[in-house]
Amino acid sequence: MVKKYKIGTRGSKLALTQTNFVAEKIKILMPEANIEICVIKTSGDIMQDVSLLTIGGQGVFVKELEEALLSKKIDLAVHSMKDVPGETPEDLMFAAILPREDVRDVLVARDNIKMEFMPRGAKIGTGSQRRGAQIKALLPDVNIVPLRGNIDTRLKKIETENLTGVILAAAGMKRMGLAEKITQFLPVETMLPAVGQGALGLQIRKSDVDLAKACAGLNDATTATEVTAERSFLRALGGGCRLPIAALGKLDGQMLTLEGMLAAPNGSTVIREKISGTTNDAEEMGKKLAEIILEKGGKRLLDLIC
Repeated sequence: MVKKYKIGTRGSKLALTQTNFVAEKIKILMPEANIEICVIKTSGDIMQDVSLLTIGGQGVFVKELEEALLSKKIDLAVHSMKDVPGETPEDLMFAAILPREDVRDVLVARDNIKMEFMPRGAKIGTGSQRRGAQIKALLPDVNIVPLRGNIDTRLKKIETENLTGVILAAAGMKRMGLAEKITQFLPVETMLPAVGQGALGLQIRKSDVDLAKACAGLNDATTATEVTAERSFLRALGGGCRLPIAALGKLDGQMLTLEGMLAAPNGSTVIREKISGTTNDAEEMGKKLAEIILEKGGKRLLDLIC
């Protein structure tokens, strides 16, 4: 009997590109399967005229997909892991984390102006508090302009809103074939990425054992370990907090390094620390790093804002 699987996705070009990529991978592992792609509108896609913080912050691109999984309208959801909140429904699981793309953020700027040469008062577009805080910490004299929309929309706003430049994820630009438009790759030393940035996660119901077994063949152990540590850090800080949070795990052999950041939204305070451990320590490392950052001023930030 031919098994039919419905894969849920957001409707943006990037989301559909990523989901079609996943569907092709699943077809290779399960050639007998009939795959249907279902576009689901999320709160984040519908309400593009308000900030993400106003409509709920992290999770606004995920909630409706998870609801569709729980109600069995779809069988699998493809997520950009940077959009997934720290806590997910008990009855769901990530059957696979795919190999990571470039984790860095990038600058696309008018006249190809590099970040270090930004003039005073330059207008930099981003909808991310994490990016905004780190830019302000680096360049206090620039203006951060709130930005929403898909990649094409944000690129067009350089002209329509007279922006000096916009900050985007390298992964999305590369997956959409837009790498030639990038002015500058921002090093992680100055722009620590979002938790899970560059990684795709395949979320299913825990009860779907056969699908879990099939998806396991797509799991990348290195990326999964790195993302596990990053997401543990996010949860330990309180993933729903409306403060800029960033983290990056890096696995080299059996040695895992985890760097994390908590900041004030205006970049006036940035607390950034790094720890090392082994592959087996990923979950505990996230908790430990969060404790260190809280002790070094993070708790005061959380008490003031969250």
